[in-house]
Amino acid sequence: MELVRVLHTDFEFADERGTLTQLVHEGFRQINVLTTNRGVTRGGHFHRFCREAFYLISGAVEVTLKTAERTETAVFYKGDFFAVEPFVSHSMFFPEDCVMVQMYDRPVEQPDGGKDIYSETLLFAEQNGR
Repeated sequence: MELVRVLHTDFEFADERGTLTQLVHEGFRQINVLTTNRGVTRGGHFHRFCREAFYLISGAVEVTLKTAERTETAVFYKGDFFAVEPFVSHSMFFPEDCVMVQMYDRPVEQPDGGKDIYSETLLFAEQNGR
């Protein structure tokens, strides 16, 4: 299983007026714009149902991805686009101010009022059969 998957934008166009970047035209149902200050860490959680994707508008992020079997770290910069699958814990450290688009293939808010966001310690307990 890939812990992080690099994505490609659907379409890009540039001329003397500026640029247009079409990230996707289907497959995501919740879209957020996330701004984060330099030096901040976010995440430390996983999703059971949601696939989450990120597109960096500016800045950089160091992403640590974990399962019970392995840990990987990847660094992404302005213009990078990547996805994290369900049951992969992800933490993000921001070495500089960052703005990114955050997308989910289904809403994080569940019909019962709960959220599909769980602590990475729960993931490791579940994967180790505890």
